This record gives sequence, C-alpha cells and structure tokens, in this order.
Amino acid sequence: MAATNHDPHTWGELARTVALGVQIQRRKARGKGTARLEKQVEEIRAKAQAREDARRKK
Repeated sequence: MAATNHDPHTWGELARTVALGVQIQRRKARGKGTARLEKQVEEIRAKAQAREDARRKK
C-alpha cells in the first residue's frame, strides 16, 4: 500500500530510500564511491513505480 495518494512508495521503501540517502551522503563526505548505493535507490524507485503502474492498469 502506498504511503500517500501522490507517491507510489510504501513506508518501508521510503525508509530504505532515506537510509540509503544517509549512507550516500556520508560516503560522499569521505570521498568514497556511491554508485552501488545509488543503484539500489533507483531499483527501489523503479520497482515501486512499476507496481503502481500495474495497479492503475487494472
């Protein structure tokens, strides 16, 4: 179930995305790579959008 009417993400997906965002910012501050974490965020977003699109098609 979506967290809001305007957002396809569930509460769990939002929490994971925020947690990954914090990790990304910490790694950037230390000058380390963030591509793997950014890919995880994009996968979460894509999965949520695909699920929402499929739900709306029904």
